[in-house]
Amino acid sequence: MTMFDDVNGKVCAVTGAGGVLCGKMAKQLAANGAIVAVLDLQPDKAEAVAQEIRKDGGKAFGYACNVLEKDELERVNEKIIQECGTVDVLVNGAGGNHPKGTTTNPFLQVEDLLQKNKDIVTFYDLDPAGIQFVFNLNFLGTLLPTQAFTKGMVEKKSGVIVNVSSMNAFTPLTKIPAYSGAKAAISNFTQWLAVHFSKVGVRVNAIAPGFFLTAQNSALLTQKNGELTPRGSTIVNQTPMGRFGQADELLGTLMWLVSDKASGFVTGTVIPVDGGFSAYSGV
Repeated sequence: MTMFDDVNGKVCAVTGAGGVLCGKMAKQLAANGAIVAVLDLQPDKAEAVAQEIRKDGGKAFGYACNVLEKDELERVNEKIIQECGTVDVLVNGAGGNHPKGTTTNPFLQVEDLLQKNKDIVTFYDLDPAGIQFVFNLNFLGTLLPTQAFTKGMVEKKSGVIVNVSSMNAFTPLTKIPAYSGAKAAISNFTQWLAVHFSKVGVRVNAIAPGFFLTAQNSALLTQKNGELTPRGSTIVNQTPMGRFGQADELLGTLMWLVSDKASGFVTGTVIPVDGGFSAYSGV
């Protein structure tokens, strides 16, 4: 689409790009002519995506990157500057959940406390270390890369940051208080940062995906035979479009937000891409 031709030649850094969704984002940016820094905790995954992009004629470099290590992020930024140039676009896609920040059941029952079943994790059993891990990975894993990769944007008075929030940020899902809270923090941080950067030419927005099958959630939402789990069925039934999203369906929103030509007056927004999930009350 010629609407996005201003992305051509820009340096785009994408964290979590070894995964399904952010890997697709990295490839789409490259398909529009961007030079993509593919960042992932696992170097083999980062390089695999970069190789796919290069195979298709795009420009990409894979980098091992821990989004919770500020010194490492600074070193990676220097490598990107040397090999690609100063970052113009940052997509903060790294994130995830942890079992220790998750309850077994959606609702607390008195019996769960009285019976003291060790197989049931109640609200009172949530591990602070698990909660902290989830908040660090999602919130600090967005804040620290932003500190590391955006100084060049400020100096040029031009740049775009796209964070990845979630439907959980609008209405928390049962059983995952840590993840829901952390994603709500990202939405809030997106708005805060958009205001903070408004005078230096840097736009900040977020995409809030609904339910997409990924390596992290496939076992939770689908069975080995391909049928939905009870939780997967509940989600699909609560989604007016009646299905999970496809990774490609995030890309139009991404490109619109990244392109100054298409969304130059858009900042501080959190865009749901959710098949109507956030609009549906269930009745």
